[in-house]
Amino acid sequence: MSWLVLVLSGVLEAVWATALGRSEGLTRWVPTVVFAVALVLSMGGLAYAMRELPTGTAYAVWVGVGAALTVAYAMATGAEPVSLVRVLLLLGIVGCVVGLKVVG
Repeated sequence: MSWLVLVLSGVLEAVWATALGRSEGLTRWVPTVVFAVALVLSMGGLAYAMRELPTGTAYAVWVGVGAALTVAYAMATGAEPVSLVRVLLLLGIVGCVVGLKVVG
């Protein structure tokens, strides 16, 4: 259960990071609210998962999932350029996250 919560918290990290970028310095109401709610839920999920998972592993997975999804979303929406190298690097992050689950 902790791994599922951790991955979902990583997804919420991507949500709050994207919302923060769209909030224009917390001046736009809807993205700011999405940012705040997703941030609280994401941190809460990370804290829950860390009750059973090692801190380093949990944090690395949380950041990896969030970072990979944030960049993937930005590339899918055209906010960031897409290239083969960037996609391969994102797959590397995902591979490392999966590796931490398999080894740990």
